[in-house]
Amino acid sequence: MLTTFMKWIAIAAVLGSLVLPIFLGLRPPELFGLLRFLVAAGAAVVVFQAAAMGEYRWMFAFGAVACLFNPVVPIGFSTTVAMVLNTLTLLLFGLSLRLLKTPPRLTIASITDGAPGSESL
Repeated sequence: MLTTFMKWIAIAAVLGSLVLPIFLGLRPPELFGLLRFLVAAGAAVVVFQAAAMGEYRWMFAFGAVACLFNPVVPIGFSTTVAMVLNTLTLLLFGLSLRLLKTPPRLTIASITDGAPGSESL
């Protein structure tokens, strides 16, 4: 649930970084720092999810996204490269929502369950 929530937040952040410069003409550096942080955090969460599932291709792809959107040491891109990178990142997060799903956890059996065939201690 947390992973899905973080993926949606990262998708919203990438969409914000695509929409703000195109339609509104805004380029505030503080806002883009926040958007970079949200995308990097979402990518880091997906890296841990992929590692737990043994999906190393996804882990590598989102590790690269986390490095490219690093808010601590930002990498400057030209406008065209940034738009292409944001679009690819958006597609990657969208695909991860569809294809990278954590299997549900099994419930723990209760010791007070009156299941037939159980013996008392």
